[in-house]
Amino acid sequence: MQLLRSGPSPFVRKVLVMLHETGQYDDIEHVNVLSTPLAPDSKLIAANPVGKIPALIRSDGPAIYDSRVICRFLDARANAGLYPEHRIWDTLTLEATADGILDAAVLMVYETRFRPEEKVMMEWVEGQWGKVSRALDALNTRWMSHLNGRIDMGHIAVACALGYLDLRHDARSWRTGRDGLAAWFESFSKRDSMVATHPEA
Repeated sequence: MQLLRSGPSPFVRKVLVMLHETGQYDDIEHVNVLSTPLAPDSKLIAANPVGKIPALIRSDGPAIYDSRVICRFLDARANAGLYPEHRIWDTLTLEATADGILDAAVLMVYETRFRPEEKVMMEWVEGQWGKVSRALDALNTRWMSHLNGRIDMGHIAVACALGYLDLRHDARSWRTGRDGLAAWFESFSKRDSMVATHPEA
């Protein structure tokens, strides 16, 4: 199998953490592609017509894509139990919340990176941050009992989202007023899988 990946993508990081946590990292060939929303890589498009990373090319079936689909596949492949049936809806909701944070945070980066300066709409950027902030508040107030429990995919997704905020939006100080979430992330970040996948700018 080949994992198509690019740069410090937080969606790729979710898959990499899953691979480390389940002992599958060396089962995958890691292929870096140079791709942007304006110039997607041809190999990536062949695997994922939407042109987004990550994509997983399999020898026994069509490529699969979207980090949530890939992580679910890898969890089933390893029988790892990171999508536990007894709390599957909580786990999936946490993962969706984390991905929502990432969608908004990535769009904030794209707005200033790919638009001409005179066309950047800061009100739209702040609207995206509003989504991030509300989701962080929800994690800090509603989900700490889950996050402090046994690891599942929700933990991995949330940790990768918070790591991306540190990487690209550190000036916004997401930890302020969210002591529980900040303390949890500090502890979770020490896991071997998180250390091994720490992004570079």
